[in-house]
Amino acid sequence: MEFAFYASGLIAILATLRVITHTNPVHALLYLIVSLLAISGVFFSLGAYFAGAVEIIVYTGAIMVLFVFVVMMLNLGNSVTEQESAWLKPAVWIGPGLLSLLLLIVVVRAIFSLSGAEISGAVIDAKAVGITLFGPYVLAVELASMLLLAGLVVAFHVHVGREDKMVDKQPKEDAEKKLAEERA
Repeated sequence: MEFAFYASGLIAILATLRVITHTNPVHALLYLIVSLLAISGVFFSLGAYFAGAVEIIVYTGAIMVLFVFVVMMLNLGNSVTEQESAWLKPAVWIGPGLLSLLLLIVVVRAIFSLSGAEISGAVIDAKAVGITLFGPYVLAVELASMLLLAGLVVAFHVHVGREDKMVDKQPKEDAEKKLAEERA
C-alpha cells in the first residue's frame, strides 16, 4: 500500500499543477477530476475508506458537475463552437488520459497486493461523522462552503457581464439582417 500512497500522491501533484497552469477551463476541469480521484486513492491507501468514498461521491461527482455547469453557463455563443470542436481532438485528452491510466495501474496493483489481506475497521455511523465534521472541523467545513459560494457569485457576475455585451450586439445584428432582407 505504500506504493499506492506515493504513486497516487505523485499523480495528484502532477494533475493539480496542470490544473493551475492550464488556461483552458475545460482542460483544467479534466485534470481536476484526475487530481480528486488520485486524492481518493491516497485516502484508500491510508485505510480511510469512508473519506475516499466521500471524496469520489461528493467532490469528484457533485462538485465537478457544478463546475461543468458553471462552464456551460458561461457559454459565449457561436464563437465558442470552433473552440469546443478543438477540445475533441485526441491530443487534448493525452495528458488526463495518461494520468488516469497511471492511476488505474496503481489501483489494480494495490488491489492485487491485498489479495490475502482482510480489510478491518470499525463501523462508523452518520451521527459520528456529523459530530466530527461540525465539532472540531467546523471551521474547515464553513471555509469550504464560503469558497464554493464565492465561486458561484464570481461565475454569476462574469456571466451577467458577458450577457450584457451579447445583448448589445444582438439588436445590431438583427438590424443588419433586416436591412439585408429589405435590399434583396
